[in-house]
Amino acid sequence: MPTPTTKTRPEADTKAGGPQTLNRSGPPMSPIRETDQMIPTSSPAPGLPDPELHAEFYADVPLKRFLAFIVDTILIVVITILLIPLTAFTALFYLGFLALVVSFGYRTLTLASRSATPGMRLIAIEFRDHRGDRFDFGSAFLHTLLFTVSMSMVVPQVISIILMLTSARRQGLSDMFMGTAAINRTALN
Repeated sequence: MPTPTTKTRPEADTKAGGPQTLNRSGPPMSPIRETDQMIPTSSPAPGLPDPELHAEFYADVPLKRFLAFIVDTILIVVITILLIPLTAFTALFYLGFLALVVSFGYRTLTLASRSATPGMRLIAIEFRDHRGDRFDFGSAFLHTLLFTVSMSMVVPQVISIILMLTSARRQGLSDMFMGTAAINRTALN
């Protein structure tokens, strides 16, 4: 039974199908039906593994992301070079733009298909959203856009690296903004 400081709103159903309860002195709460107790649901990423209880999901993720970045960069350069003859070598005049388009398409499509780029799959990491789900096309597009913008300027790059090295879930700047995280695939098994 709710305490005097809580208020139940039956019109706001949660995914679990029960009413959402608001606690005026704290974060939103969800009822546990069997015991009628309240548990907090204010976690910013309730679907991601807890970094204190499941540290294996985040072990060595910054190093793995860096290695995956190198692999993906090599693949993007190879694809870009292979496209140059298909443009009758006119791509040499706009090579930087072509590489940007190839990189954006490569990252968006591969993240949307398996929530990981080929480099990330090779290194055994993948992205998950705040619900713990794999990326859909919209999430992949937004993550790639934020990644591209942050990589185009030095300050966001440095902030992102510092966050990856110091945050509990090893999240970069775009991950923090979206509530996503890269996790070890091997820890899922």
